[in-house]
Amino acid sequence: MVGRVVIVTGAESGIGAACAAAFGAAGDRVAVCHHDDVLAAEKTAAAVRAGGGDALIVQMSVEDEASVDAAFAAVEAAWAAPEVLVNSAGINMSGVPVRDMGLAQWQRLLDTDLTGAFLTSRRFLRARAGAAGPASIIHISSIHAYAVRAGGADYCAAKGGLSNLVETLAIEEAARGVRVNAIEPGMILTPMNSRAQSDAAYRRTLERHIPLGRAGEPGEVADLALFLASDKARYITGARIVIDGGLSLMQALGA
Repeated sequence: MVGRVVIVTGAESGIGAACAAAFGAAGDRVAVCHHDDVLAAEKTAAAVRAGGGDALIVQMSVEDEASVDAAFAAVEAAWAAPEVLVNSAGINMSGVPVRDMGLAQWQRLLDTDLTGAFLTSRRFLRARAGAAGPASIIHISSIHAYAVRAGGADYCAAKGGLSNLVETLAIEEAARGVRVNAIEPGMILTPMNSRAQSDAAYRRTLERHIPLGRAGEPGEVADLALFLASDKARYITGARIVIDGGLSLMQALGA
């Protein structure tokens, strides 16, 4: 499994950056795909190379079909058709109730978090037309695909749709040797949770609701992604694997 071509979207920070570094440490060639932050992508690429892998920095706006096509074409020209796709690109919920939410906000989030997953998956599958050997798609979803919260209609709808996309792809592509899975993190200390990263007191108020008593680290999600892309997970497809310290088990308490 050494030396695979791996595409990681949203690789400039957070879970995406951790995933890129983890695959680099496994000796893979990692396309570090970023939206618009080249400096951050360069740091991720350096981590990939430091771990023993090879890195290629590629700009990709996952919501834009032409951008996705161009990014994949660049990877194919430099290396080969990818064997692993980790789709980590995404934006967080707006915190705006439906009655106050503008259509532009709704569309912006679905374009990135759901349509982006569709476009990258489709381009990955088309790139592998005629390619031999196993392949893996891993989408970074969220426990909010099913554990909804007020102010999160845009995000929860996108992640709920992603669940069905993952399961549909899994049955469509199984015969071709492509496994498709989702990782559903809870509270992970990434830039999406910037206040929890910088404010320890605030973080503790949130961690009280997590049975394991702490927030997760991006590297823990990356370890799971690395496993799902490996031969050790060769019989896992269509799965939605929760990694949240037990947080989502607490949603009905107090009712």
